[in-house]
Amino acid sequence: MSHEHPADPVLLEQHQGLARITLNRPAQYNALSEEVLGSLQHILDTLAQDPSLQCVIIQATGKAFCAGHDLKQMRANPEHTYYRDLFSRCSRVMQGVLALPVPVIARVQGLATAAGCQLVATCDMAVASESTRFAVSGINVGLFCSTPAVALSRCVPPKAAMEMLMTGEFISAQRAQELGLINYAVAEDQLDQTIQKLADSILAKSPVAVRAGKAMFYRQRSLAIEQAYDYAGQVMADNMMSNDACEGIDAFIEKRAPQWRGT
Repeated sequence: MSHEHPADPVLLEQHQGLARITLNRPAQYNALSEEVLGSLQHILDTLAQDPSLQCVIIQATGKAFCAGHDLKQMRANPEHTYYRDLFSRCSRVMQGVLALPVPVIARVQGLATAAGCQLVATCDMAVASESTRFAVSGINVGLFCSTPAVALSRCVPPKAAMEMLMTGEFISAQRAQELGLINYAVAEDQLDQTIQKLADSILAKSPVAVRAGKAMFYRQRSLAIEQAYDYAGQVMADNMMSNDACEGIDAFIEKRAPQWRGT
């Protein structure tokens, strides 16, 4: 199923549990304008309510994944209230990616800078072509990337995040992989194949376990270890009571493929 028009700033295509969200402003390097953020928010809100959803890929058309905020649009609206609202809207989109009940994979090419790098850091997983470059470059124009820092500092080691934020310099896809910003840096002609393999692996799993797992993963990270284990044990006990867990364990014992029911 496809919901798209060539002029739309963001496209959505869905097929058998997999949704593809495509940033579609190639001439603007897919900058996160008001229109893009609004469209993304609507799509994320819609997908969050879809019980058939199992995996999401966020990708982009053109030479770049995302260049961050639309600086021309920002300068055309020199008001504190406008900026506060803009950054709040962007933050809601990023949190909407985290709040989606299923894994989100970023497909990254060209460059991902500032809020574009923030989006990569926010996604649950990311795969980039080897030629991709990443930066949080606001510091170069006198604007510290404060909101991107929230996602980046939760994704890569703090000293690496601080170096990127304070210098604004680009890092390579290989370095991004070493830091944990992305899962894989692959040849351009292997990008789609690698992402599809990752998505297919998720699609083959129990939807119940996948959904319970994503929600649990992010909540436990904000807890002290004792509380995290207590919470994780409760989630795992609930998961064990599902039909899918019973079927999966029985299938393992009986040496056959499981038949997931999604319950």
